[in-house]
Amino acid sequence: MTALTTPLADAFWATSLRRWNAVCWVLFAAMAVGLVTTVPASGSKYEALALLSCVVLCYAVLDRLPGNPVVRPRVYLSALVLALGGLAYLGSSYAALFMVTLPHYWMFGRTPRVSMGFLGLATGATLAGSLIRQGWTAEFFGETMVSTLIVVAVGVLIGLWAHSVVAQSSERARLIEELERTQAQLSEAHQRQGAADERERIARDIHDTLAQGFASIIVLAEAAQAGIHHDPATSAQQLRSIESTARENLAEARELVGSARQPGPGQVAGGSVARTLRRTLDRFAEDTGLAVDAELADLECDQQTRIALLRCTQESLANVRKHARASMVGVVLARRPHGVELEITDDGTGFLVGESTGFGLDGMRKRLAELGGRLTVTSSVGDGTRILAVIPMAGEVEA
Repeated sequence: MTALTTPLADAFWATSLRRWNAVCWVLFAAMAVGLVTTVPASGSKYEALALLSCVVLCYAVLDRLPGNPVVRPRVYLSALVLALGGLAYLGSSYAALFMVTLPHYWMFGRTPRVSMGFLGLATGATLAGSLIRQGWTAEFFGETMVSTLIVVAVGVLIGLWAHSVVAQSSERARLIEELERTQAQLSEAHQRQGAADERERIARDIHDTLAQGFASIIVLAEAAQAGIHHDPATSAQQLRSIESTARENLAEARELVGSARQPGPGQVAGGSVARTLRRTLDRFAEDTGLAVDAELADLECDQQTRIALLRCTQESLANVRKHARASMVGVVLARRPHGVELEITDDGTGFLVGESTGFGLDGMRKRLAELGGRLTVTSSVGDGTRILAVIPMAGEVEA
């Protein structure tokens, strides 16, 4: 069959066909009884019964064995057209058969063009049979032709309307299916993006906490080993710093594994971020021996801002330790009209900002961007480095 190919259309026609089947069998039986009881015994009576039986047999085969290779829908409609012409010629129950089988042209034709074609053939066969039997009489024009055309016109209108409804429903079902498929694809994409963002966040946190702590432990261990014989006091202090850093790293690792958002030893607790930064700077000065000049305003800000400020400070100090060969570090934390500013400078060797490919600066930029902030890096070879982190004031309250 060349039906509408959507599942909804097939389901509609299948349901309609099942409902009409029961009615058809009753009406076919009624027409057979009528022919047997009302038509006098003659050759035309048996011919009419034979034509009706042929239609009923084809319909039964198509109904019970829809996949059979012989009686296809168009074969049944062709047999129906011939039967209607024959019954009209015989004058026996052709009108009743026409009305009973009118929905079949739409059920089995399945497309407007095919349905209209077979309906037109049925109309022509009926009128031709009646014309041969009645001739060009007033009865033919006044009763047969008018009634037949009225029935056909009503059938055409109902069939086209039903076909339009099915087409609209099928299109709506297709659009809904496409929408559901698109939503599923978007959901999958969001899940993948969420997983990628989470991996990036974890990588950034590991870099800003555990990796920096391990780097500090390595530097302290090398310094302690080098001075253990001629400066045991300094080496002892360095060993204590190693122990403290290792404990902090262990706490950080537990925080990352547990995905906890509560403040931990390496995170910023509630309250003043200045005190947290001061502890970080004191540890840095103690470990490296560099002079640290800090001006830290006593600010109260939200948890995410405190974490971002601490991570930027830790990353900047780690870069000073590893690359700058500086003698002094300056840190300024201030509240400005446009937000919180953290400025970190050093008098080290500097670098070419455009050629920097490290993970640290990129991680700081992304961390600040998540809060609507920005990172500005100013440096040149031999002139030191200036890091400026700016975070908007949303959620801040000055102490």
